[in-house]
Amino acid sequence: MTTPAPVLPGKTGPYRADQVGSLLRSQALKAARADHAAGKLDALGLRTVEDAEIKKLIARQEAIGLQAITDGEYRRSWWHYDFLWQLDGVSRVELDQGIQFAGVQTKGEAPRVTGRIDFTTHPFVEHFKFLKANTTRTAKMTIPSPSMLHYRGGRKLINMGLYPDMADYYEDLGQAYRKAVHAFYDAGCRYLQLDDVSFAYLCDPEQKKMLAERGDDPDKQGGIYAGMVSAAIGGRPKDLAITMHLCRGNFRSTFVASGGYEPIAELLFNAMPVDAYFMEWDTERAGGFEPLRFLPKGKAVVLGLVTSKTGVLEAKDDIKRRIDEAAKYAPIEQLCLSPQCGFASTEEGNTLAEDEQWRKLEMIVEVAREVWG
Repeated sequence: MTTPAPVLPGKTGPYRADQVGSLLRSQALKAARADHAAGKLDALGLRTVEDAEIKKLIARQEAIGLQAITDGEYRRSWWHYDFLWQLDGVSRVELDQGIQFAGVQTKGEAPRVTGRIDFTTHPFVEHFKFLKANTTRTAKMTIPSPSMLHYRGGRKLINMGLYPDMADYYEDLGQAYRKAVHAFYDAGCRYLQLDDVSFAYLCDPEQKKMLAERGDDPDKQGGIYAGMVSAAIGGRPKDLAITMHLCRGNFRSTFVASGGYEPIAELLFNAMPVDAYFMEWDTERAGGFEPLRFLPKGKAVVLGLVTSKTGVLEAKDDIKRRIDEAAKYAPIEQLCLSPQCGFASTEEGNTLAEDEQWRKLEMIVEVAREVWG
């Protein structure tokens, strides 16, 4: 049986059939994390369970034909915070309120900048090494985009007096990420994904209003964030594939933002020096495929046409029809297929069963083979 090949020559990703990264936590893992939180299981015991469950997860991904293999983010509670609050100069803090989604709110915690931002060592590097050592396929690492240490809280989550000039903050953050990128590369990573909500949120008038009210310029913020990404991955090794996943919010099958990609498409595709973009198009909230007309040669878009928010399995013919629609605006050779987001951006997970998750991923692999050969 043939396997979906990378869409970009010489790059280890993205693949015709790909995935965003997070997967529903197994019952054994959930029980171990609960026991650890209650003081019934020590750190070594938790890691032993994590290792065993991740090995099972890797085997399942390989069995269904995926080429980009993740650890499902099984060692994290959040898709972004666990990475951010382990950077130098960043601490975990408790908040009175969590992030407000459509009808539900997350737990109240966040990263606060308490010192100058830097990167020296990070546990995620060891997490990646474990993943790579246990798969025969491409080990894919996911980390939050640098903008994620600013977008949610802005200046209010930076200690007073640390960064009088925000330009210095953005500079330090970009350079810290540059060190992180090279650390993962030195550990053997050749497929790195930056997860980001800021660019998709900038397509929502309500989100732009929020930024303006707190003192940020929503018309300039996208360019600032693109500059940090450029600083982070500029001069990277040529054999390191870097993609970006854009999201409108994903917590217990709910969302935050709406709006098509048109307001940020030209900036996104031409000022962001990544190889490919994972973009969600599973609902009308994401608008049409017209923004794909800005996609330049040499880059790819992974079409998030299969929702991770419900267990209802999409019809293969419907997915193929939508791929054909997207191909009206960008060459089909530059397109791939994936779920619209991860299945568990936080440890709580979305409202579908594990078997439903796997059926969706299996279907993606099948469609990719039928469409691209």
